Amino acid sequence: MLSILLLSLAGTVIGAIVGTLWYSNATPMGKIHMQYLGFDKLSAEEQKKKIEEAKPKMAKMYAMQMALSFLTAFSVVFVVTMSVKNGVPLALAIGFSVMNWLCFMVPTIGSGILWGNVDRKIALKKFFSDIVSNLVTILLIAFLTSLFL
Repeated sequence: MLSILLLSLAGTVIGAIVGTLWYSNATPMGKIHMQYLGFDKLSAEEQKKKIEEAKPKMAKMYAMQMALSFLTAFSVVFVVTMSVKNGVPLALAIGFSVMNWLCFMVPTIGSGILWGNVDRKIALKKFFSDIVSNLVTILLIAFLTSLFL
């Protein structure tokens, strides 16, 4: 169980790295995310003001995001580890996590965008950006886990 927890912590770090890179201003996905947040409609001064307003809350928000990322990582690590330990081939064990992504994460993200206050011009781009980000994170965590089986 300790190895599952340690791999889950490493998976949490992977999630943070993927999210940071994925949604950075240097990527097309980051630009979509900034449009989603409405930053593209703000002047440079207004953007700076919003960032300053958010700074006091950032530590708490990052901590909450890390907790959510830990749950994702724990799920992937647990499913892959326990499946392989019970004789399931590694590819199928990773497939279980991909099916969880497809059947739970994709609909949850889709519902949030469908019913949320998302500009319809970027809704589809935001949807695909978010689901692919999650898939990349899950596959990297699964790959990391496979190295320790």
